[in-house]
Parts: sequence; structure tokens; C-alpha cells
Amino acid sequence: MKREFMVERNGRTFVLYAGLLDEAHRQGLKSITTQLIQVPGPDNGYTAICQAVVETSKGVFSGIGDASPENVPPQMRMHLIRMAETRAKARALRDAVNVGVAALEELAEEAEAVEAGPAGRRAGRGAPRQLVAEDSAAGGPAATEAQMRAIRAIGRTRHQFSDDQLEELARERFGKGLAELSRREASALIDDLRSGPTAAAG
Repeated sequence: MKREFMVERNGRTFVLYAGLLDEAHRQGLKSITTQLIQVPGPDNGYTAICQAVVETSKGVFSGIGDASPENVPPQMRMHLIRMAETRAKARALRDAVNVGVAALEELAEEAEAVEAGPAGRRAGRGAPRQLVAEDSAAGGPAATEAQMRAIRAIGRTRHQFSDDQLEELARERFGKGLAELSRREASALIDDLRSGPTAAAG
């Protein structure tokens, strides 16, 4: 796993979802499919549960992810299905590429750190954000205009995402806004949008 996709938090090492997706492509990713198992509602504590199935050249791997108001920060409570889906995909991808460390997105508090982006890092809220900032600087050439157009087009037509929702998605995945993505990160986001379910999440 590339160093740019690894972060540290409270003395532990975690992998970013983007890194898992990047490694899966390197190992012959064929498909990622997701299924919403439980719709969040008052009778289940507003808990969304998703299952993800990843197929690579090595076989088929699955993972379950959940999200509720209790395990996501306030700013993500309107996007429970998307968070559950991301966590499910992260768990399936970890098995597929044989990564033993947990994905940052699997943590209950991860969205606060990732959503904060550059502003949160400037506020000096700890080493993890500093590491993410350093990794971003070393992330390679900036995303192209063609990639930005593709992200917006796929997001709107396939998922009915607004520009603000796509901006949130970029921060959720990479800890930075769309304009700050590298070419590799933009490519990973495009693949993620293409492989995700067509229904808008959250």
C-alpha cells in the first residue's frame, strides 16, 4: 500500500478508502456492487446497513457497513446510507487486497477528521490531519479539467448529486475539496462513482 494512502491516529495506522480502491485496481478489480440491507428509520435507531461485494482476479469478497446518528458526526447525519456504503466497501476491499489495518472510514469519528479538510488542519487538531496534508502535497499532479467534468457529469446523471454533495463526497474520501484532488484521487473518485449504486445516497 502506498504511503500516501496511510495515516496515523492516536498511535495507530489506518488506510484511506482511496488507497484500498487504488490497490484493488492494481490487483485486477472487476466490480464493486452494493446493496442497501436496512433503510434508516425510527424503528431501528436510524441505522443504515449496506453490504458490498468486491470481485477481483483472486475471487469474490464481501463486507457489511453500518451508519447511525450515534457513530457519525453531526455533519454526516443526513448521509447515513452513503456512510454505510463507504464502510461496507472499505471492509470488502480490505479483504480483497489483504490489508490488515482498518480503513479510516470505518471509524465512528472518521468523518469529522476527513470532512474538516484543510480548514480543520489549519486549526491544528492533531497529527492525523498534518499527515493528510503532507500526503496531499505529495499526491502528484493536480486533477485535470476533464476529470472534474467527468466527476460532475457522472455524479449528476448517475446519482443525482448536487455540486455541494460532490464536494462533500471528495472531502469524505480524501479530506480535501474537488479543486484540491490529484489526478490519481480524481481517477479513484470517478471509478467509485461509476461502480456505486445509481440511487442517490443520503
